[in-house]
Amino acid sequence: MTQYLLSVHLDEAAPAPSDEQMQQNYKAVDAFNQELRSAGAWVFAGGLNPPATASVVRAQGGQAVTTDGPYAETKEQLGGFWIINAPDRASALDWAAKGSAACGGPVEVRAFQEIPED
Repeated sequence: MTQYLLSVHLDEAAPAPSDEQMQQNYKAVDAFNQELRSAGAWVFAGGLNPPATASVVRAQGGQAVTTDGPYAETKEQLGGFWIINAPDRASALDWAAKGSAACGGPVEVRAFQEIPED
């Protein structure tokens, strides 16, 4: 099976959901996570703190240079992710559709590169 990254994107310029909507999303995501586990597709998942809490580390001239804030200067940022096992891209896209419905945001699907066996 191939592992896929299902990344949830958020638009910081969009109106914030109500507390009631957030609670509904949390419940829907919990149910989706349980469905992934039951199907044997679950590997790992996590939500991320706001982009303003990010730091970027760059190796420059043998030194680590750290700057505050997100790497990308954009209003759309990564908000969370799932790593799943799926037999093919179509299955991963099906899971992403369910994840998008659960969290209320767009979900990008990308396969991990396969590591050649020795």
